[in-house]
Amino acid sequence: MEAEDLQVERRRRFRGARRAVVKLGTSVVSGAGGEVSAERVGPVVRQLAELHAEGRGLVLVSSGAVGLGAGRLGLARARLGDVVVRQACAAVGQSLLMHAYEGMFGAHGVKIAQVLLTEDDFTDRRRYSNLQRTMERLLKLGVVPVVNENDTVSTAELEYVSGGRVFSDNDRLAALVASKLASDALVLLSDVDGLLVPRPPEQPCAVERDEEAMVLPYVAEVTEELKRLASGPSATGRGGMLTKLEAAEIAMRAGCVAVIANGRRPDTLARVFAGEEVGTAFVPTSRMAGKRRWIAYAAVLRGRVVVNDGAREAILRGKASLLASGVVRVEREFEPQDVLSIADSSGHEFARGIANCASSDESVGEGNPRGRRAKVLVTRDNIVITERAAETGAGQGSSL
Repeated sequence: MEAEDLQVERRRRFRGARRAVVKLGTSVVSGAGGEVSAERVGPVVRQLAELHAEGRGLVLVSSGAVGLGAGRLGLARARLGDVVVRQACAAVGQSLLMHAYEGMFGAHGVKIAQVLLTEDDFTDRRRYSNLQRTMERLLKLGVVPVVNENDTVSTAELEYVSGGRVFSDNDRLAALVASKLASDALVLLSDVDGLLVPRPPEQPCAVERDEEAMVLPYVAEVTEELKRLASGPSATGRGGMLTKLEAAEIAMRAGCVAVIANGRRPDTLARVFAGEEVGTAFVPTSRMAGKRRWIAYAAVLRGRVVVNDGAREAILRGKASLLASGVVRVEREFEPQDVLSIADSSGHEFARGIANCASSDESVGEGNPRGRRAKVLVTRDNIVITERAAETGAGQGSSL
């Protein structure tokens, strides 16, 4: 899409969005003393109430519980390196957070509900479906769900580990909720104006501190180049720009328009849904089916197999299923219905899929004995090509 087309599409999508997920980062929620910043959160809640009055279904994903708990307990930031301390802070801070939201939304006559999620609510297909039904019912009842990770019992976020996790920050959590609810829009609000990129020499800037950078107004595809531009976590929260890019990418795959914008500005949310050019907008051009999105983003990888070149080519170019005979070796054991990482002979993952049988099945990796029909390990409908294929030069055009 050309820039003008992206601008028009952005305006159309945000103005017409009937369902949206809004995420507030710690830098927006928390004040300098570890309290809820009424100065910043108040305007956001007011704008959410106005959008709610227009008949839009809204979900608020809010960070800040750990910081609020630490403030109430008088703990220095240095103490928060301990996971158990952070869990205790989350337990204290979550009640403070909900108390603040109850008062703010209540002043506008809007009902809210607390929804605390763990990794298992996304990795388990049954719980994943139950989550959808509960959230759908809350929205039909006119309630605004306030979502956060259940940090008191889950350490997926608190351990600061992202490898193999479903979500390690609330940016990704918000994107997964938006994906599951088939939301029209995802808004990520923090203390940044958007995705900063180097400013072309022919575009001078009136603001001295921004001489070398500019906010990229539109993104039609999250490329590796864009990801390289984003590095490092934020000063107060878990996520940095890279996690926001990854969250926006998940939203785009779900056919959802997303934006990264500055939540410290009091009118940002209203401007976003008015279709104005604020922050960085991510405008999707395609949509991935729900089950495939779960395989790609929400499921935990239980197993890993390495396949031969023939199987790799059949999957990438022939759109074939993965036969058990194409497996060279099993690097991580798995059971039926587990999600697998499928790698080539160089060890690069190029696909993911749901296993039909266990790794202990005698047909896995046995080759193709004469006279015996090869067993299908992963059917084509349960295979998703991952971006790593593009990174290694394989399956160009087949990536997510």
